[in-house]
Amino acid sequence: MSAEVTKMSLLAAQVCVPEDWTDQQAHDFLERKNPCGTSCGWVMRKQGDERLAGCDERVKCADRPGHVHIMFEA
Repeated sequence: MSAEVTKMSLLAAQVCVPEDWTDQQAHDFLERKNPCGTSCGWVMRKQGDERLAGCDERVKCADRPGHVHIMFEA
């Protein structure tokens, strides 16, 4: 299975990527699939960001073994 964009809104996106991908690989994938268009581009939500609502930066995918969900914002 390959990576995919699983959620997309004007200022946020979620990707489902292989768990061994680096943060940079996930970012580059998202920028290729859905370029952000802002001066800073997509930025990964990091631990401590209140928008993660206490969740981890990487959340195991319930449907795809070996994959994780990562949230980004513009």
